[in-house]
Amino acid sequence: MSAPFASVAIVGVGLIGGSLGLAIKRRYPNTEVIGVDRTERIVKSAQARGAIDTGSTDLSQGVGRADVIFVATPVRTIAELLPTLGPLIRPDALVTDVGSTKARICQIAERFFPSRFIGGHPMTGSERQGVEAADPLLFENALYVLTPLSVSTEQLERLKQFLEGVGARVLCLEPERHDRIVAYVSHLPQLLAVALAGVVARRSQEDALYTELAAGGFRDMTRIAASPYEIWHDIICENARNIERSLDELIGQLDALRGQVRARAIEAVASRFRSAAAFRNAIPRSSKGFLKPLHRVAVSAPDRPGVLAHFATAIARAGMNIKDIELLKVRENVGGTFHLCFESREAAERAVHILCTAGYQSHLVD
Repeated sequence: MSAPFASVAIVGVGLIGGSLGLAIKRRYPNTEVIGVDRTERIVKSAQARGAIDTGSTDLSQGVGRADVIFVATPVRTIAELLPTLGPLIRPDALVTDVGSTKARICQIAERFFPSRFIGGHPMTGSERQGVEAADPLLFENALYVLTPLSVSTEQLERLKQFLEGVGARVLCLEPERHDRIVAYVSHLPQLLAVALAGVVARRSQEDALYTELAAGGFRDMTRIAASPYEIWHDIICENARNIERSLDELIGQLDALRGQVRARAIEAVASRFRSAAAFRNAIPRSSKGFLKPLHRVAVSAPDRPGVLAHFATAIARAGMNIKDIELLKVRENVGGTFHLCFESREAAERAVHILCTAGYQSHLVD
């Protein structure tokens, strides 16, 4: 596939910017990728990783000849950089960003780049940060929200094609609607994880067993509590009103649940469990990031070195591709259960046969 853009500038080559550069070079090897960052060390690290072809600490040198500029800095810095970009870029260059909030950024951009700015938010990331953590597959099957305002259909389609080329699924939303939704599905879970980790951390100061027993569901629910605050500072400030509303609703739910527990209203609590389970199970499996629902296979494997490689190799030898893999549970020195995901039911059924033939307990998961 020919690249929609011959030259791309990425301002901020950290986790997202660096991953974008790696993804571009992987999918469009002939596209020039120019990196801009605040220090020579970061620029050199990005070059060493192969995320950019050339780099600079000088914004004007980095963006001047690019067809499209991705501003991949923290949200507050995006808002500060946009007004300075205008005189530095080509008159026909397209500008976009990767900020987690969109309303104010789009308002600023409309003043300085009428008909040339498309807001963007890749719904992916990592608890790690910096170009050292960059991953060329970070955007693979990830949802990438665009918030176009006054750009032409041609410009929008060009950027969409480019992002789909690096593996992303593109969805267009109004900036304000985007900010309302992510307050509930992204920002609220982050704050909930922080609060939950904080509660147990305080208890663990009284009894170390709180930490020892904090496994399984607790670890899953608090994984994102390890995210760096530097990223979240700007997000919380920019989207405070929507986040406050989501917190109010959560507190209301917790208040009601506390009252039902206090009153031993077990059936009311059970009803909440059933409703929550129904909603959770109704979320399309494609929401994990895949273009269509996958078909799952459960496989039980003993706890010994090389077992994962063994059954994965058996499937690979059959010319089949595991689209996703998840470790559900493990008991040290005993074994664990994996879910392997395949593109079709036929492939999943074939995988079950291969795994059983190889000596593993395996079955389809409905």
